[in-house]
Amino acid sequence: MGQKQMHTITRASADAKYRQMTGQPIPPLILRLCIPAVISNLVTTAYNLTDTFFIGQLGTAQSGAIGIAFSIMTVLQAIGFFFGNGSGNSMSRELGKQHNDRAARLLAVGFAGAVLCGLAVAIIGLLTLRPLVVALGSTATIAPYAVQYLTPILVAAPCVCGSFALNGLLRYQGQSAFGMIGLVSGALLNFLLAPLFIFVLDLGIFGAGLATGICQTLSFAILTTLSRKFGVLKLSLRNCRPDVLLMREIVGGGLPSLVRQGAGSIATTCVNIAANPFGDAAIAGMAIVMRIMLGANSVIIGLGQGFQPVCGYNYGAGLYGRVREAFWFCVRLSTVVLMVIGALVWAFAPQLVEIFRSDPAVVAVGVAALHFQCVTVMVNGVNMMGNMITQTMGKTGIASFLAVCRMGLFLAPVVLILPHFLGVLGVEMAQSVSDVLSCAVTIPVLRRILRGLR
Repeated sequence: MGQKQMHTITRASADAKYRQMTGQPIPPLILRLCIPAVISNLVTTAYNLTDTFFIGQLGTAQSGAIGIAFSIMTVLQAIGFFFGNGSGNSMSRELGKQHNDRAARLLAVGFAGAVLCGLAVAIIGLLTLRPLVVALGSTATIAPYAVQYLTPILVAAPCVCGSFALNGLLRYQGQSAFGMIGLVSGALLNFLLAPLFIFVLDLGIFGAGLATGICQTLSFAILTTLSRKFGVLKLSLRNCRPDVLLMREIVGGGLPSLVRQGAGSIATTCVNIAANPFGDAAIAGMAIVMRIMLGANSVIIGLGQGFQPVCGYNYGAGLYGRVREAFWFCVRLSTVVLMVIGALVWAFAPQLVEIFRSDPAVVAVGVAALHFQCVTVMVNGVNMMGNMITQTMGKTGIASFLAVCRMGLFLAPVVLILPHFLGVLGVEMAQSVSDVLSCAVTIPVLRRILRGLR
């Protein structure tokens, strides 16, 4: 290895991580990796719920604006996940093969791509923001608040995309604890800045967006520093040398994440459009439910994020038995956890919704939707792990198909069709119907994939 490469890669660190990921017992290894990811996701969800809570004190229209903004935030996450997971999937497999120089290039290209695409979204979004929020389902009363909230977030879009990408890139190196530090730092600051800007400085919903933008920028700065100093691969833009094959790998690995998040944005827009005829209360109620259930699902996403580097390293090393063992461990654990979460959310559904908005009409919609989702939430363990194993193995087509099922292929048409027959009840039950249909599709696909690993 040349002197230049030695500055980028710490060989001892890479070799030690390889031995850990391919040799240690599966359950404690996954738990050690997933706990920081779960904490990151829960704190990030708490930070989103904090915004929802404080903005809910301002009015129903402001609460509805959060639901509209969620579509834009999902797009920013999609870009970060596309580059973070796209580079990270291939990077973990290359680390499993001990091709460290190529892994370092994937790291640098993924980081640079996320930041540049975030900049493009910022420019386009700020130039078209008013018609954009109307197209996303805003009523006349909600639209001004959505514009105020989204403006500072779009200014910070390059940092938002870069943060999500860097978190994934650290995680795929088996360094999820450092990713947790970066995200949690920004989220904790938001707990202080959001009420300060909204109420003390009297900036209203614009203050909530400003706090989010500042906190995402802080997270980006911390994650960049941690990646340069403590990553198994040291982040350096000198390694940003894309070629056709490398970009094809990134697109292949990241497309399922882009499809999943993009479909989520489309589905959220469809929910807002479907709820629009039933008024601001329906939009606000569904926005609150999406945030609450995001918290439940973030636990399972964190577990899957602990599974992915284990899957990538061992699949790259040809240790398929460890891949199967890790997958089934995560499916069993995630199903049990979701059953417990579903029971708790069902029991406290009215109180959970009332935390964010005490309007009786909002509470009625939110409680009904939560109860439907609590009944079916446990199937998301299979749905999520199926998507993650196929994506990490580099099976782009299958992973993209599974990703689009839950949020796009099923939810979008279901939420637009059912309300014509069932009214607002159709909006409330659409996500549950979509989850069950997705599980029915995922199971036979997984059986085929797992048989191939023998």
